[in-house]
This record gives sequence, C-alpha cells and structure tokens, in this order.
Amino acid sequence: MNQEANPAVRKVKPPLEYPPEEGHYLRGNDYSPVAVVILLHTFYDKIPEYLQRLSSLAVESGAALAGILQTENIGIEKIVCNIVANPNIRYLIVCGVESSGHQPGQALSCLMRNGVDERRNIIGAEAPTPYLYNIPIESIERFRKQITLVDLIEENANMIATDPEQLARTIKSCYQEIPVEFMNFKLHDPGVYPEPAICSKLTWRISKPWTVTTETEAKVLKSIQDSAKPRELSDKALLSLLRPPPHDSETSKKDGEKRI
Repeated sequence: MNQEANPAVRKVKPPLEYPPEEGHYLRGNDYSPVAVVILLHTFYDKIPEYLQRLSSLAVESGAALAGILQTENIGIEKIVCNIVANPNIRYLIVCGVESSGHQPGQALSCLMRNGVDERRNIIGAEAPTPYLYNIPIESIERFRKQITLVDLIEENANMIATDPEQLARTIKSCYQEIPVEFMNFKLHDPGVYPEPAICSKLTWRISKPWTVTTETEAKVLKSIQDSAKPRELSDKALLSLLRPPPHDSETSKKDGEKRI
C-alpha cells in the first residue's frame, strides 16, 4: 500500500530517523498500518526456525515492522519508540509463544489496557520487571492512543498464534478500507495517526529502575554510566562517584594546597 495506490486513506512519509531503535526485526512497507510482534520463549541465539519464518512472512504480507520480543522492559520500550516514530502504524499484532518467565505478551496487553503508574511500572503486569523507565511518558501515552492491539495469543491457542496463514490473514484484514469482522475485532486501515511522529531513542537502558528512588540517586547513576562509556571505572573511581568526599573547610584547604 502507498499513497498513490490508496488515495482515500491518508499516509505520511516517516522521518529519516525511523525506526530509531535497533533490534531483532525486519523493516517492510513504511506506509503499512500494521506491525507484528513475535513473542520469544527461549534465548535469542536459539530462536526456532518457525518463529523466524513468521517474521519474514509478516513483512512479505505487508507489515511495516516485524520482530522478536523477549523482555517485558527494554524490549517493549524499543517497540514503543519504533512505532510512535511512524504514525502510519495503527495496529500491533502479537503472535508467537509467550515466555513463562518474562511474560512480555501479558505485560504488553496490560500496558495497552492500564498504562503505567508513577514509577513507570506497567499496571497489572505479572512479569518480574515490567518497568518502562527509559522512554518519555509522552511516547507511552502516544503508543496507547495510536495502536490497537490484536493479540492472537490471547484470542486463540498458541498453535493458532504461530500459524503463518492466520498471521497473513490478520495483516491483510488491517489493510481493508471498509471494516471487516476478524475474530473479536473490526479491522480496517484508519489512515495516519493525526499527530506528528515522535522520534526518540532509549535513554539509559536501565532494566532495574527500582534501585533508583530519588532524583539525587538518579543523577549519581547517570554520572556513573556516562563516565563508564569511554572506559571501565576503577573501584576507587566508582566509590568516589557513589560516595563523594565531604567538603568541609579542612578538606577544601588540603585540596587547594594540592592544586597549587
């Protein structure tokens, strides 16, 4: 689909930075109304061939993006960043096999229904670490407004959620100009989301934000991370960041003498 082929449905060209985040995904038609998430129940270096085929099939069937999701925090954050950077994407199809450990599918479903609390915890998520700490609230809110979740795992059994034909039919249903009944959904291409793209990358990539409880601690943590980028910190340097020396008059005096 493109603007010329379907002039009744308005589309926009995504920004040059799209998609801003790298990951285990394929890029397809930038003007497509649908992206596909394939849940992974094992390690990235052991992705089953049938799940890899789903990713290729999704792009061949017309998806804008199709990739693997393993984690309930940074993995979901990358999805949010990439989707809100393309206002043409209006559906997110979830398929594959849910991980009993990370439960990213359940976390994603809760994000759409409930959003996040004041500590960026996905409300209602049963996963161990369902925190979206590395992206702005603006992106989270846009994602929830822009996207309709089509969860093949929640609607059907796992066998159907890994069926290539079922996935292809779901994608094509999202392309229709006139709404069509599909499972418990009415699907069609509503056109571009009526607000500009939000193009941003993850900030710190913190996966355990509960260790940061105050603004001061957050600044210290960021200072450690920034300092660690060009080289590994020594234990002494790390402790100096975590526990700065007291700045009393005697210490200041000695420091002054050393600098002379």
